[in-house]
Amino acid sequence: MTRRILLVNGPNLNLLGSREPEVYGTATLADVERLTTEAAAAVGFEVRVIQSNHEGVLIDAIHAAREDCTAIIINPGGLTHTSVSLRDALTGVAMPFAEVHISDVYAREEFRHHSYLHDVAAVRVIGEGVDGYASAVRQLAALIP
Repeated sequence: MTRRILLVNGPNLNLLGSREPEVYGTATLADVERLTTEAAAAVGFEVRVIQSNHEGVLIDAIHAAREDCTAIIINPGGLTHTSVSLRDALTGVAMPFAEVHISDVYAREEFRHHSYLHDVAAVRVIGEGVDGYASAVRQLAALIP
C-alpha cells in the first residue's frame, strides 16, 4: 500500500486566512495543504486532501481512506464537540489518526473543551497554529512502520 495520509478539514476551515485571524492566523487552507504535503513528503508519505462543510462528505472520505491510506489527519472544526458519527467513522476504519486544532481550544469557550475524538486519537496537536499539521505528520509517521 502507498504510504498516504488523508488530510481532512471540516466545517469553516475553507475560511482560513479571513475568518477570525486573531484566533486562526492569516494562513489559508491552501497554505495548510502545502505545509502538510511538504512535511509528509519529507517522511515518505503522500497526502490526499478534503475539506467540506458537510459531515456526511467527511465521513464518506474517511470510509474511502481504507482503500489507499495508512493514516488520517483531521481538523474536525466544530464537529469536534458534536459528532459521534465522525468518531464512529474514524474508529471504524481502524487506522491511526491525528486530531489537530489550530487554536488552543482549552483557552477558548467552555464548550470547545470537550472533544469526541480525544480518547481515540493516536496523536493530538492543539494550539500550534497551522504548524501543528506538520507536527501531526511527523508524530503519525513515527507510529507507522
